Amino acid sequence: MDERRKNKRLPLRLELNISSLFKQDQLGIANLNENIEVVDISKSGVGFRCKDKLPIDYYFDAKIELTKEKFFYGVLKIVRIEQQEDAYFVGAEFVGLAEILSKTIDAYGQEMDQE
Repeated sequence: MDERRKNKRLPLRLELNISSLFKQDQLGIANLNENIEVVDISKSGVGFRCKDKLPIDYYFDAKIELTKEKFFYGVLKIVRIEQQEDAYFVGAEFVGLAEILSKTIDAYGQEMDQE
């Protein structure tokens, strides 16, 4: 896969559940219940795998748990999707990520570099 992110990708293994998607004009997809496997994270967004094709330009709320003590909530926008063998790889960007949360991701990256 081509490197498209502006920021360093950090490995992260995390499972999330997307219960609904929405667009800025309030269109939504409810009761989605999509399980996703987060593969990596950066200050720009996350990359994840899921079994169903998700629509581009939709948003979802997520709790990102870097460790048990370090987590935050954010909104992600689906910006690209690529079909793989048995799943889809999705690229999603953070929307309005506060600087303090961006620093949390930086600190996580520094911890990963020390391991």
